This record gives sequence, C-alpha cells and structure tokens, in this order.
Amino acid sequence: MTPDTTETEFDPSEYDLTITRTFDAPRERVWEAWTEPARVEQWWGPEGFTSTVHEMDVRPGGTFRIDMEAPDGTVYPDEGDFHEVDEPERLVITSRAFEDDDGSYRLEVRNAVTFADRGDTTELTLEAEVLKATEDMAGPLEGMEQGWSQSLDELAESVDRSAAGSA
Repeated sequence: MTPDTTETEFDPSEYDLTITRTFDAPRERVWEAWTEPARVEQWWGPEGFTSTVHEMDVRPGGTFRIDMEAPDGTVYPDEGDFHEVDEPERLVITSRAFEDDDGSYRLEVRNAVTFADRGDTTELTLEAEVLKATEDMAGPLEGMEQGWSQSLDELAESVDRSAAGSA
C-alpha cells in the first residue's frame, strides 16, 4: 500500500487568482498606467516597495525587466514577456522571478489583464495563473493576492494623481 501524500504535495495551481477592480478613470488612462514605464514605476509592487523599470517593450514578443526594492533594501528582479497586447483592452504577460545561479527561475506566472470600458470608469480583471513554482515558493505565492491587491491600490492612487495633473 502506498502512502497518501496528496495533503503534503505542493500544487502551485492552488495559488491561481482572479482580482477584479473598478477604477475611477477612463480605460485609456488605466492602460497607460500599465504600459508607460514612468507610470508603472509609480504603482508596481506591494505597499512600501519602490520599483525601477529597466526595460518595457510593450508589443507581442516584447520583454520587460523591473526591479522591486523592499523597504529593507532587498531587490527582487521581475522579468518577462508580453504575449498579447490589444490596446486598450487586454495585456497578457508572463512574469519570471527568483532566478537561480543556473539561470532557471523558481517562479513563473501568466498574467492576463483585461480593461473593460465602463464609461467614466474602468473595470480591470487580473487573472494570475502559476505556470511553474518550486516548493520553496509557497511563501511568496501565499502573499501574491495581497501583493497584487496592494499594487492595485497604488494603481488607483496613480491614476487619480494623473487625473489631477491633467485637470
């Protein structure tokens, strides 16, 4: 008889998530906040983090490289590829993080972002699908929903600031 290991096996797909938010801004402004490097730096990353965009080639096959710096000074590089760019309706990117010495990544997530025009507001839906994760990524994955929620809070503030600046 083989032991039952289903309760202890690591299943990265358990961390897949969908978040829907409504922003008090037109779809084009929310799209720009996701695709213009200077705007991305204003909101990308959890609360207390700062981000630096090193590369952002927003087109199918394009790549991005963003460093997120934690309050303690630890830098978390995030890089990936753009798969779908349907302005201003949909972005699909694959994000890779936690690179090992051999160049492989311990975490890879496919993020599909849709921007639904609701008149003066935008309904954004983020679907994060964990494509690959090593077992030691359970901690970061457990914080993924909170991290995205905090980032989207920052995004809301960013689009509000850009509206105030253009008024």
